Amino acid sequence: MQQMKTPTFHSARDLAWQVMRAALAAVDPAQAVRNALRREDDSLYLGDRKYDLATYRRVIVVGAGKASGPMARAVEDVLGDRIDTGLVNVKYGYTDETHRIRLREAGHPLPDENGLAGTREIVELLAGAGKRDLVLCLISGGGSALLMLPEDGISLADFQVLTQVLLRSGATINQINTIRKHIERVKGGRLAQVAAPADVATLVLSDVVGNPLDFIASGPTVPDTTTFAGALDVLRQFDLEDKVPVSVVNWLRRGARGEVAETPKPGDPLFSTVATVVIGSNDIAAEAALAEAKRLGFDGLLLTTYLEGEAREMGKLAAALAKELVHRGKPLAPPACLILGGETTVTVRGQGKGGRNQEIALSAALAMAGIERALIVALATDGSDGPTDAAGGFADGRALERIEKAGLDARAALADNNSYEVLRTTGDLLVTGPTNTNVNDLLFVFAFPQ
Repeated sequence: MQQMKTPTFHSARDLAWQVMRAALAAVDPAQAVRNALRREDDSLYLGDRKYDLATYRRVIVVGAGKASGPMARAVEDVLGDRIDTGLVNVKYGYTDETHRIRLREAGHPLPDENGLAGTREIVELLAGAGKRDLVLCLISGGGSALLMLPEDGISLADFQVLTQVLLRSGATINQINTIRKHIERVKGGRLAQVAAPADVATLVLSDVVGNPLDFIASGPTVPDTTTFAGALDVLRQFDLEDKVPVSVVNWLRRGARGEVAETPKPGDPLFSTVATVVIGSNDIAAEAALAEAKRLGFDGLLLTTYLEGEAREMGKLAAALAKELVHRGKPLAPPACLILGGETTVTVRGQGKGGRNQEIALSAALAMAGIERALIVALATDGSDGPTDAAGGFADGRALERIEKAGLDARAALADNNSYEVLRTTGDLLVTGPTNTNVNDLLFVFAFPQ
């Protein structure tokens, strides 16, 4: 381990940036595709599957997600003019340069007309697929909003209201996607139904804790483990039945009564022609960050990639870990770096602007006031934390002092879910711009030597 002195304010952040860049580079979507998808003449390999391209009439590429633009570019690098057609929905600003696969920009986290129109086009492409067609499906985080086609009677406006209510409720992504899968025609394995009887190969960049396939982008090509009854339970648990559109509640109740078909479940022969491979995930990014931290001279420890819970509570946890490192040298002696991965939630009660990682940072700033030689960084790996242009925030022992010097009230801002304005004013906002990847969030706790 190289010798490390107590860094300055700026050099501490520079070290954190190096660790973050290593994490993001490790889950570069294009490279992840190239690592997983390989072509040798007419043989295409994905995981343990081999596809004989000579037997296929057409190769069709579809998909959706924040990282699906560079994924599409990499698929073109592998398959070139063997691709016949393709369409992938991406978030505004998260596009890339492709030639045979069309990228359509659309709304996220709030779905819009472009996403709806793009999804209809994708369905039209796949509706004509047959046994001699190969469908490559590129899925990444954000796909639930970008690939959406509500059931009859549920309008786009209804779906937008539902999305807003769910995102403010404090529900986990798994709970949110349980509902989404049961009010749409392309989620919960139903895109595979549209593509049948074609062979389907799905490449997934995971943004869900633990990588459960049927919750990543709401699992469009995999068996669904949830039910209509479970979707209604989520609404009841968060007291949302009277807050979401009537069309949504009525559809879910019809499904629970057996009046409309359930999503396809594990064991359905539909999936015998579908292969799914996770090509990138939070644990890969976290391990890369750990390796870089150690290279820089930190003693490092990856605590978990299953971090969940209310964001402001995780901010307090991060501050507690920082205090333990600084005051007791536990579980590591400084210079030390603790890494936690996962995805927290925010129960929105105020009218402010922010995101879960900014809320972690503001909460941590309150909890670690006066603690020297520590730095906390909360990062959304997609570069977009909530409905903002920030990726997260920084917090150290003097953050609260900066907030108060700016004439701001940190506690009031936290109560109003207004972390963005506070962190922006004090220079503690973490801004990366679009990263074109998405593998959950990373939380770093750094402690420096005296």
